[in-house]
Amino acid sequence: MSIELKNVSKRFGEVSAVHDINFSVNDGELVALLGPSGGGKTTVLRMIGGLEMPTDGDIFIRGVRVNDIPVQKRNIGFVFQNYALFKSMTVFKNIAFGLKIKKWKKPEIEARVIELLKLLELEGLANRYPHQLSGGQRQRVAIARALAPKPDVLLLDEPFGAVDAKIRQELRQWLVHLHHDLKVTTLFVTHDQEEAMEVSDRIVIFSRGNLEQIGTPREVYEQPVNEFVARFIGVMNILELEVRNGMARLNELAFPAHGVPEGKKMKIGFRPYAVQVSPDLTQYGYQAVLKHTYFLGVMLRLEIVLPSGLVVRSRISKEDYSKMGLQDGMCVSVQIRNYRILSREDEPLTQEVATSYDMPAHIAEGI
Repeated sequence: MSIELKNVSKRFGEVSAVHDINFSVNDGELVALLGPSGGGKTTVLRMIGGLEMPTDGDIFIRGVRVNDIPVQKRNIGFVFQNYALFKSMTVFKNIAFGLKIKKWKKPEIEARVIELLKLLELEGLANRYPHQLSGGQRQRVAIARALAPKPDVLLLDEPFGAVDAKIRQELRQWLVHLHHDLKVTTLFVTHDQEEAMEVSDRIVIFSRGNLEQIGTPREVYEQPVNEFVARFIGVMNILELEVRNGMARLNELAFPAHGVPEGKKMKIGFRPYAVQVSPDLTQYGYQAVLKHTYFLGVMLRLEIVLPSGLVVRSRISKEDYSKMGLQDGMCVSVQIRNYRILSREDEPLTQEVATSYDMPAHIAEGI
C-alpha cells in the first residue's frame, strides 16, 4: 500500500474540516480527490504532504507512519495550482533546484534534468524563464521539478485550474500518458467531475469534510451510494416517492419498493440514458411531451414532461434522434429501464439503499 489514512480528522479551532477519513491508495495508482469547495479534499492532500498535521488519526506512506515526519523528509513531490516556479531561474535551474538541495552531484543533476525535459516534452526550453513560457509549459515545468528527486508520491493541487479549457484538455491527456510511463503513485485535487472521470483510476469524493464514496469512474457514475454523489457526478434524475400498496409512487410513476415499509418516503435516481423515448405512443407505458432538446455534440439531452408536469431528462445519440424524427413539442412514449435507490445524505446505508434495479418488463411497459 502506498498511502493509507486511518480515522483522520482535522480541525481548525472550532471548525471541523475533515471528519474521520479512511482510505488507501495502491502503488502506482492515479487517484482524484473530488468535491465542491470546502469539501475537505485539499486539506486531505496537504495532510498527506505534511503541510498540515492531522488533529486525530494516522497517515502512512509505504507503511511508515508520517504524522511526525516533516515535509522535507517524506519524499513527496508537490505541485501547486499557481506553479510556484522561481521567476529568476531558467527552466533547467527550476527543475534542478530540489536536486541541489538534496546534494546530488552535478553530472547526476544534469542527466536527470535532461531526462525530464525530454519526458515532459520541454526540450529546447531549458534556458527560458517562466515568463517566456505558456501556461501549459509552466505547469509541465512544475511537474518536472516535483518529479526530479524521484518521489514516492506525487501530489497535485488543482493542477490544471490556471489554464484555459483547450490547454486543460491537452494536459489531462498528457498526464495520463506520463503516469502510464512512470507509474508514480499520484493524487490530484480537482472540483471538475469530467477531469476526475477522464484521468483517474479511482475517485475519492468528499462533501463537507466527509468521505462520501470511493470507486472507479464507472462505479461512482453508475452506482452512486447516496443523493449527493448522484447529483455531483454527471446528470441524474432524482425523485422522492412514497410507498403505497407495495409500490413507490410519484404522480403517474410507480416503481417496485423492494421491501420498503408502507408509507415510507424514499428517493430513487436514474441516469438520462435509462430513459427510453419513442415517437410511437403505444411502444412504452408512459406518454409525455418532448419539451426541449439540448445539443451536446454527438449526444442530445431531452427534457420530457409527463402529464402531471413532472420533468425527466433523457439522453440519446444524434443519429437516433434523427432516425426517430423527434422534435420539440412532439408527443412521445417513455419508459425508465433501470433505477437506483439512494440514501439521503444524513442517513446511513441500509440493505435496500444504494442498490440498482432493472425495471420489470410489465411495469416498465406500463402493463
